[in-house]
Amino acid sequence: MTTDSKIKDLERTLMQEVGLSHMQTRVYLLVNTTGRMDAHKISEMLKISHQEAQSAAESLISLGGFIEYGKSEYEAMHPRFTAVNMYRRECERRNVPFVRNKAVDNIGVVLEESYDNARTK
Repeated sequence: MTTDSKIKDLERTLMQEVGLSHMQTRVYLLVNTTGRMDAHKISEMLKISHQEAQSAAESLISLGGFIEYGKSEYEAMHPRFTAVNMYRRECERRNVPFVRNKAVDNIGVVLEESYDNARTK
């Protein structure tokens, strides 16, 4: 499986299973694989407005995917932890039972190496 197809699979799972929007998904994957950054850097790297970047990052805080450092600087928490927790919250919103989801578990597996590498530069 190519890296592009892995990313597409992650994007699909994050949107369909975890309930993230396309913009939240892009921001989540960027910060997970690149490391802590502020909204200006997110907007620059994704070629989106500062407001879109900040709004997506703030929403990811409320969903349990990010934490905020200082003013408008965001960091992803470990993907093995956050993917499942965000999925659990999505199950609650949908009012469906939370059961193990291998596709969601795979998010953390696929992102773990990039996440760790981005934080040990």
